[in-house]
Amino acid sequence: MSSAHLPSVPAGPFDFHAQRLGPLPIVNHFLERLGLDAILERAVPTDDSRCELPYAKGLGVLLRSIIVEREPIYRQQETVLTFAAGAFGVDEKLAAHLSDDGIGRALDRLFNADRTALLTNVALEMTRKFDLELDRLHNDSTSIKLSGQYRQASGRSMRGKRAAWITYGLSKDHRPDLKQLLFILTTSADGGVPVQFRCADGNVSDAVTHIDTWDALRKVAGRADFLYVADSKLCTRENMDHIDLKGGRFVTVMPRTRLEDADFRKRLQEEEPAWELVWNRPHPRRKSGPRDRWWAVRDSLPSREAWPVVWVHSSLLALRQERTRREQMLEAEHTLADLKGKLASPKSRLREEGKVEERIAAILKRFSVGDYLKVRKVIREDHRFRQSRRGRPGPDTAYRRITRRRWDIEWETDEAALA
Repeated sequence: MSSAHLPSVPAGPFDFHAQRLGPLPIVNHFLERLGLDAILERAVPTDDSRCELPYAKGLGVLLRSIIVEREPIYRQQETVLTFAAGAFGVDEKLAAHLSDDGIGRALDRLFNADRTALLTNVALEMTRKFDLELDRLHNDSTSIKLSGQYRQASGRSMRGKRAAWITYGLSKDHRPDLKQLLFILTTSADGGVPVQFRCADGNVSDAVTHIDTWDALRKVAGRADFLYVADSKLCTRENMDHIDLKGGRFVTVMPRTRLEDADFRKRLQEEEPAWELVWNRPHPRRKSGPRDRWWAVRDSLPSREAWPVVWVHSSLLALRQERTRREQMLEAEHTLADLKGKLASPKSRLREEGKVEERIAAILKRFSVGDYLKVRKVIREDHRFRQSRRGRPGPDTAYRRITRRRWDIEWETDEAALA
């Protein structure tokens, strides 16, 4: 192109300004479509004229920061000022009043607000604006470990509301030495969108959370006939009867501790059930991997609560469990070999039968191989000879035999149990 066809550039200096946006334009688009600022304003109104930072605006900044940067509260102003003006939902004037005190007051007002109604309104608006289907909802929970004492977080009542208790409980992170909280989340099968969330005390059992969760979901869905999917903690008479009497539906997993499970496994050894192939697809991760096949059979006997029971067999799950079991057995055998070496050492302190049994039981429990490895204790006699008298040994030197009795272990694999 000749110079005659190039666009003319005004003479004189000009300035170039770069602004940081990140993913905030996309985040703000969905927040505006959801109408979250208006929902927060209704739930947490700013009724104090002296407040320079509206509570809803402060919560909006904190929400965007959690999505984008996850900075601590005292660094919110610094974070907001590194982005383009208005990217966090506040202009430069309001950004100047961002402080940990201002956001802390907003969080205090959020604690005082009706948070259950707030989450319900958000879920209802999300369902309406995005045509979200709530025909099937999946529930699960996890423990959130916390480092520290948190002596004041003892479930006390503040301003008429009870705060969560940060305490010890069944740790799903395998950290029983740390305190925790229980997070309960329910998502939709339509896109895995969060629909309902609750925070419970750290020592609360999952089994007692389902009734309150299901009641809240019924309000969000506006009906009771949605399918509620949860893990084995739902499988209690109280939980299932509550959902059924309210007109709901559910799918859960039967715990291994139930008698129905043991009875079916016993019958499975005697007679192969009439499995029906219900799922057949390629391997979800490897093109050359084995196909993912699921077989199902409805039990002729109901559960003790008279609910129908369907048994499912997954080919990939069976392969994964077999591989895991073999790896655990290999690790257990290596650990038993180390124990065997310690027992053979002349300096070994494991001389009492009870201590040896404790070590064996701990190894089998650690690797969950008690049904597949059979370990037995035996007594060994180690002999050594020593001169009866001092001096240089000769042809007529007398020796005495010294016998040391010690414990030893032997183990073998129960192939019948592995079959």
